[in-house]
Amino acid sequence: MTDSPDVPRLLVETRETDPVEDPLLWADPAWPTAWQRRGDLLVGARHALWNASASGPEQIAKLAARWRAVSAAAEVDDEVRLPGTGLVAFGALPFDPASALPGTLTVPAMILGRRRGRSWITRIRRAGADPAPEPPPTEYGSHWSATLGPGRMDPAAHGDAVRAALAAIEAGEVQKVVIARDVAGTVPADADLRRLVRALASGYPDTWTFSVGGIIGASPETLVTVRGGEVTARVLAGTRARGADADEDTAIIAELAASPKDVDEHEYAVRSVVDALRPHTSALAAAEQPFTLKLPNLWHLATDVEGTLSNGSSALDMVRALHPTAAVAGTPRDAAMAAIRRIEPFDRGRYAGPVGWIDGDGDGEWAIALRCAQFGAPGDGTRAVVAHAGGGIVAGSIPEAELLETRVKFRPIVDSLA
Repeated sequence: MTDSPDVPRLLVETRETDPVEDPLLWADPAWPTAWQRRGDLLVGARHALWNASASGPEQIAKLAARWRAVSAAAEVDDEVRLPGTGLVAFGALPFDPASALPGTLTVPAMILGRRRGRSWITRIRRAGADPAPEPPPTEYGSHWSATLGPGRMDPAAHGDAVRAALAAIEAGEVQKVVIARDVAGTVPADADLRRLVRALASGYPDTWTFSVGGIIGASPETLVTVRGGEVTARVLAGTRARGADADEDTAIIAELAASPKDVDEHEYAVRSVVDALRPHTSALAAAEQPFTLKLPNLWHLATDVEGTLSNGSSALDMVRALHPTAAVAGTPRDAAMAAIRRIEPFDRGRYAGPVGWIDGDGDGEWAIALRCAQFGAPGDGTRAVVAHAGGGIVAGSIPEAELLETRVKFRPIVDSLA
């Protein structure tokens, strides 16, 4: 196949290596690329070898088609054969296809990986090109902190937004709609963002710590995992702050599990995932009752959904089928999206959008970009940063309680930025 800018012929080599203590030292301090959970990780080293971007309603389908073409043209020599080895692209997609930010896929020239106690390096180059010198590790830059303040939706405006959402529910427009608010500020232009990745991975090891395309966070919510013809998803909806001790936590769990508002909100989210997966699967199962998921600062109602793919769909195909779920948009989906566009005074960008990776076989892991911050390009002395947090509004939601929920959800990223 002839090499072209859109469909390069990539030569891929994965080899097992001795463990690397801190693979983040090979990442770009200004634009780190990383995916990490419970010690398993993928880190893109320095520059990208191939990038693709797409905008508009069919952006995920366009990226999936381009990735199929690139994967088909690649020559892969993978001696490790674990999830995340061989040809891999990292992706970040906007919440709303009408966003000013496009969806992107990026293939780094080198990827350091670790899974199940095994470590590897994947080196990627274009056919006909000489192997590039491997980038050396770079020590972390100096400590830094962000200056943050109210964004375009302050607490008072958030109360008005929740009341507008409740009015839409009462009018029969939607059953549930997710309303987010923002905080915004700056970091130093030379801030080493790997420090933020490391802090989130250390503080929230059970979440997906991600850094792709300038969005960095620690998401508790798996959008979809595709592996060897199997598909899994985890649905989170219904939230409470952690208690001060075990007795208080026990009371909070009981109250959350018995809350009609939270149970209804969770049921909408589960139903949206099951309905989206059913056309693509020959078998599909979801627990009848949610379980309570414990995080360092929150309790969530959670349900795992598992199925067997019937049509050869890739991870990106499943992202396209699922996003946006009722957990981050609402239900019915189209009406909820229209309400969000009307009520929220900002473009969410990649907040609440899909973020993750896909390999040459179409397998991959994707989370919903939550508990995160989005960074602009370095400027003259500073660099813009914005973070969002939201909650699902259903009949019976109370504006003051919804504001408190956003404060709790802000904590992981705001504390780490500080």
